[in-house]
Amino acid sequence: MRAQMPALEYLAFNLIVAIVTLVVGWALSSLAGRGVRKLAGRSARVDPTIVPMLYTVTVWSIRVFVLIAVLARFGVQTASIITVLGAAGLAIGLALQGTLQNIAAGIMLLALRPLRAGEYISVVGKGDGTVAEVGLFLTRLIQFDGVHLTLPNSLVWNNPIINYSRNATRRLDVEVAVRYGDDLELALRELAALIESHQYVLPTPKPEVMVIDYRESTTIVNMRVWVASANYWTLRFDLYRNAMQALARAGLKMPIPVSEIHAAVPIVEASK
Repeated sequence: MRAQMPALEYLAFNLIVAIVTLVVGWALSSLAGRGVRKLAGRSARVDPTIVPMLYTVTVWSIRVFVLIAVLARFGVQTASIITVLGAAGLAIGLALQGTLQNIAAGIMLLALRPLRAGEYISVVGKGDGTVAEVGLFLTRLIQFDGVHLTLPNSLVWNNPIINYSRNATRRLDVEVAVRYGDDLELALRELAALIESHQYVLPTPKPEVMVIDYRESTTIVNMRVWVASANYWTLRFDLYRNAMQALARAGLKMPIPVSEIHAAVPIVEASK
């Protein structure tokens, strides 16, 4: 019994040290991750999109070393640990090919940067929204109605991405219908005055008002302007609201669909 006490004391000592190492290492990994995220957020050279991945890599790199140190405390050989991790990594890699594809796709998204945090994008056929985060496995978007949309990185990478925010300016086309019989030239002048006086319409490229189509009872006039990307939707809503009001003040009436119905009237011969 007495011979067993030193071994039990040694085991208890190692267990306490291992627990302390694990707790402290886990806490330090979280602290280091937050520090990296804070420093990266302050630097103008670091893209905000890459910050979540830097945080994850920092945290789990430290935690892996902590786990190895804990196992080594109990006499497990480091070489055998690396061998086991290699074999386990190969098995897990074969079993989780989709997950590895997400990691690879996340790295490609961060390296080539077709999207960045804060930009409004559309993943064609999958969803659209403002980029909130590109993580190690998932990309998170915030849709215009405030709903969070989470997509696997591989799904984002393997589909066309339309980025609406990358350029500083965007072209806006607003169509207005003018009735046949109304003064078309007057309508063109009123719409031109409307867009030229709007504070969000950029002078270059020059705004245009043009006839683009003829339909059953109306002529379609297009207002083509350029606007800063941040003001796109505000200008779009303003032009749609004010265009018909401007035409109404000029004496032009709102176009109403008109259909002509021709009915054949039977001819009745007079009785003899």
